[in-house]
Amino acid sequence: MINNARIKAVLTFFIVLSVSVIDVNAQDLDETTTDGRFGSRIVQTGVPFLLIAPDSRSGAMGEAGVAVSPDANSIHWNPSKLAFVTGNGGLSLSYSPWLQRLVPDINLAYLSAYKRIDDRNTIGASLRYFSLGQIQLKDNIGTDLGTYSPNEFAVDAVLARKFGENFSLGTALRFIYSNLVNGQFSNGQQTKPGTAVAADVSGYFKKETVFLGYDSRLSAGLHISNIGNKIDYVEGESNKVFLPTNLRLGGASTFFPDALSEFTVALELNKLLVPSPPITATDENNQTVIVSGKDPSTLSVPAAIFGSFSDAPGGFKEEMQEISYSAGVEYVYNKQFALRAGYIYENPEKGNRNYLTLGAGLQYNYFNLDFAYILANQQKSPLANTLRFTLGFTFAEKK
Repeated sequence: MINNARIKAVLTFFIVLSVSVIDVNAQDLDETTTDGRFGSRIVQTGVPFLLIAPDSRSGAMGEAGVAVSPDANSIHWNPSKLAFVTGNGGLSLSYSPWLQRLVPDINLAYLSAYKRIDDRNTIGASLRYFSLGQIQLKDNIGTDLGTYSPNEFAVDAVLARKFGENFSLGTALRFIYSNLVNGQFSNGQQTKPGTAVAADVSGYFKKETVFLGYDSRLSAGLHISNIGNKIDYVEGESNKVFLPTNLRLGGASTFFPDALSEFTVALELNKLLVPSPPITATDENNQTVIVSGKDPSTLSVPAAIFGSFSDAPGGFKEEMQEISYSAGVEYVYNKQFALRAGYIYENPEKGNRNYLTLGAGLQYNYFNLDFAYILANQQKSPLANTLRFTLGFTFAEKK
């Protein structure tokens, strides 16, 4: 058994994996997952770091990124947008210290790049690296087993293609590696790194028009991410965990009130396409039984995805609670200075990410620098005062 308070604070899903159950004192934050969600009815998945917004632009707009104008970070938000990206190619590097209220040395780094092949096709790639700092390992009698640095990463390859002047489709293939334990034994079982392969499917539509009396660009996006095999961390373990398959749907309107100004409003809905947690109880034999809902371990990935719209024990009301909402605005002046703000709402029992986001950006020639800040309640949110930084570069179009 691994006994360390830090692991419970940031790796609650180890409970699902039966790797460890560890105590923590964190004032209502003891059920926090690595993507910052916590709640009594939270939907549990493996590798939740895949849900973390990696870049500063959409991060500052309330994490509404599926339909805003494309850039190198579209690989995360909506790969199909790359078909409409400007420039012959580009790259972006983002960094964010993470869950600083709980642990001081967790961070997320994200590197993404794209290359235009021709007028219709664009390819891209990204690397997401999540470091959980250093953990002191001890066995169940307190013997020091040394330190360990758990980490996770995902590598993506993307293809996006235009169909006409207003519509595109995109897909991404992803390899996921999650090394959370150092080969320790837990309850007599050998632990191991978890690996998985996943795919994304996405679509994007945009149209230049006149809306509300202004020259405008209306856009809509759909992205289903992390469709892949279950992941496990224990040799011979039959209770594997679902990847965070996620449905992202949204729209955006960009207004051009004059020759120098752009103003964007974006709205987005998110829903995890994984089983809702069942309601359980303890029977007379002290065994855990399911009172309402379905046993996730008995479901295949396709059955879980299609059943995720109707499997909540609380019925339609609980299904609606599992939808999170993101809204964001962006003002750009002279294509050089940007101010951004947004808000994300998640039901208190299903994640409780309710906070304001702020940010700004500066572009000079082909370089851009952006940052984002999460303005959350200091007592209730583990993401309070989180900063993101992004540095980008765009290669000019070929003459």
